[in-house]
Amino acid sequence: MKAYSQDFRARVVLAVDAGYPRAEIVQMFGLSLATLKRYVKQWREEGHVRPKVIPGRPPTKRAPVEAGVLPQLQAHADATLEQHCVMWEQTHGERVSRWTMSRAIKRLEWTRKKSRLERQSAMRKSVLRGERERARFQQQTWFFSMKPALILR
Repeated sequence: MKAYSQDFRARVVLAVDAGYPRAEIVQMFGLSLATLKRYVKQWREEGHVRPKVIPGRPPTKRAPVEAGVLPQLQAHADATLEQHCVMWEQTHGERVSRWTMSRAIKRLEWTRKKSRLERQSAMRKSVLRGERERARFQQQTWFFSMKPALILR
């Protein structure tokens, strides 16, 4: 979840300083009472309402994977996520989890749709693609052609 903008936070605190009731501020800005109290406390103690730094160490594999996975995706567009992880490990010598690879692919806005040349599912083996739709269309056409014509006298 992204943090509220600094401008929004400042307007909330200014509304408190202007003397508006807290319940009205909560409704007006659409935030919780706990968030309002946290902003006011931060304003009084620190003199600003900037968002705090997200705790934890920064990711180490994200940047290299995002930078290097696009050529691999273009070369092997039909590979599964696990196959991409194996290929990455073979070429770069670094093991990458499915989730890291998935996030990198998602950030590149790459779709993971497979080509139609891949193996079809077992349910579609006996029926050619679109055959049912063609049969249904022919039945509907036949049905419509069998309607009696309007006879004008």
